Amino acid sequence: MKKFLFGMLLTLSAGLFFTACKDSDDVVPTPKNIVQTAQATADLSSLVAALQRAGLVDALSGAGKFTVFAPTNAAFTSFLSAAGFAKLEDVPVPLLKSILLNHVVGSEIKAADVPAAAYVKSISPFGTTTSFISLFVQKDASGVKINKDSKVTTADVSTSNGVVHIVDKVIALPTVVNHALNNPDFSTLVAALTRPGLTPAGQPTYVDILSGAGPFTVFAPNNAAFTALLTELGAPNLAAIDNATLNKVLTYHVVTAGNVVSTTLTNNQVVPTLQGQTFKIVIAGANVSILDSSNRTTKIIATDVQGVNGIIHAVDRVLLPN
Repeated sequence: MKKFLFGMLLTLSAGLFFTACKDSDDVVPTPKNIVQTAQATADLSSLVAALQRAGLVDALSGAGKFTVFAPTNAAFTSFLSAAGFAKLEDVPVPLLKSILLNHVVGSEIKAADVPAAAYVKSISPFGTTTSFISLFVQKDASGVKINKDSKVTTADVSTSNGVVHIVDKVIALPTVVNHALNNPDFSTLVAALTRPGLTPAGQPTYVDILSGAGPFTVFAPNNAAFTALLTELGAPNLAAIDNATLNKVLTYHVVTAGNVVSTTLTNNQVVPTLQGQTFKIVIAGANVSILDSSNRTTKIIATDVQGVNGIIHAVDRVLLPN
């Protein structure tokens, strides 16, 4: 009888032991959220400190799916030095919050899903509006870059509420000029805006003007638009267009009505420009175009590229005043 009971106890103990081992093996660790992932990464300690100072820990710990471009400690050190701050605590909290939110997209974007070149919206708002600062993301053989000079060094760090891409530079809040500089498809526009002698000696350049407080709205011709203009005018290159004419044309692309988002454009709307003349918005279904003073039609091909001092809408032709 004693042997029987002892055997039963051994069998029961062994069963409990193996069941406990099985249950232990089945336990899956709870995945870390974005903030916890940053806290567990030594090279993101400055980012964690910045999130804490800006009061963004709860926002990036919560539900949802985010993409975070996470600057390294070295990136923060370079940013502070370039901006003239001795330490993180010297950065005004509103500015720090805007900068950090400019590193966050409100959806999950894996590195494989980044296109060759595209704009995405960060969750950093433009002032008190419902328009959000744009990021220019691009991918080539060297990897993923944001706004031209911030490179992803470690991609696709999975978290419970999104994905983290570690970057080697803090992503600056872009002006409309920065947006033009960041996108290689605006290189001819940049060349035009930066032409030496375009503005009178001693006067601000257009880069200076469009880097100011604003807000500005710029209808920006892409490179193909300038190529088409040269063909239209029978000019061999941009240098063949004299400064006075180029001045007149460039200022015709800058709107004086503030930060004009695409949703506020209406059919037959007359738009005043910095040059002094106006152009007309024409809306036909989903197509939005511009009728300029020279009675030429130009399509708006990209909208709402938001910067901190204004907004860009890309167009497929160079607008011409009369």
